Amino acid sequence: MIAIDNLQLNAQGQLQHFLSIEGLNRELLTEILDTAESFADLSAQNIKKTPLLRGKTIVNLFFENSTRTRATFELAAARLSADVMSMNIATSATSKGESLLDTIRNLEAMQVDMFVVRHALSGAAHFIAQHTAPHISVVNAGDGQHEHPTQAMLDMFTIRRVKKQFSNLRVAIIGDILHSRVARSQIHALTLLGVEEIRVIAPKTLLPTGIEDLGVNVFYDLQTGLKDIDVIIMLRLQKERMNSAFLPNEREYFKCFGLSAERLKIANKGAMVMHPGPINRGVEIASEVADGEQSVILQQVSYGIPVRMAVMSMVMNHTNGVG
Repeated sequence: MIAIDNLQLNAQGQLQHFLSIEGLNRELLTEILDTAESFADLSAQNIKKTPLLRGKTIVNLFFENSTRTRATFELAAARLSADVMSMNIATSATSKGESLLDTIRNLEAMQVDMFVVRHALSGAAHFIAQHTAPHISVVNAGDGQHEHPTQAMLDMFTIRRVKKQFSNLRVAIIGDILHSRVARSQIHALTLLGVEEIRVIAPKTLLPTGIEDLGVNVFYDLQTGLKDIDVIIMLRLQKERMNSAFLPNEREYFKCFGLSAERLKIANKGAMVMHPGPINRGVEIASEVADGEQSVILQQVSYGIPVRMAVMSMVMNHTNGVG
């Protein structure tokens, strides 16, 4: 487990970095959701910008490919009127032997204000936050198998917009829990926001040891686990993980754990269907469900922008330049 400690917060309890849901409290999560709400209607306006971060420079450091996450961070920063630079890590100095810290130091010398970091190693964003200059904020855009906190918050925002409250909800997270950083962030967020029950549904080979310690109920059978569920979160089954060590094949997985229209009927009427993407159609979820009236998958993508605007504006609020 990665120790976040109080690195995320300044002396006043404000967000200085956004590295993990773990270690935060319900009040801060609610503040993120409320702030995102204030930005949510901006995209419908003729001028889709607010001057909140004008003059600030945000650097996207993506050491892993992620089209949607990177695009929504770029759009969110642009709508806050920040200057945005996205690093092509494949051709950057780090691939030529320069260390990560050397790259950070050189970017700091350019007077940047925020790093948005996506990295294959758990704890990478935390490491950068520990070693960067005090005035610079770090936002975790996904690190290894640790957390993906902004994805979890846009999921929470989607749930709140559709279901209005959390306290009476039963939520099922289904699929590749073992390799999912999103699932860990979702579990922490749902717990803090006070849902009635969180279930994880997966084959034993795709569940991490000790998952019950996070306060979830574990099911190995999809049909049993879907009973009385209000929110269904499907996870991407990483095809690169599909070998004899984890699963026989994709067809067998869908047969046992794929969400079909028939299985959706087992959940409560009006249960919402979510997926952080990208979707493997016919593997985790049937197309008729992904495109059906209970699906909010495209809304999740849309809400990524106001939620990431909220996070970036809040972490910049710890400096004198904003607020």
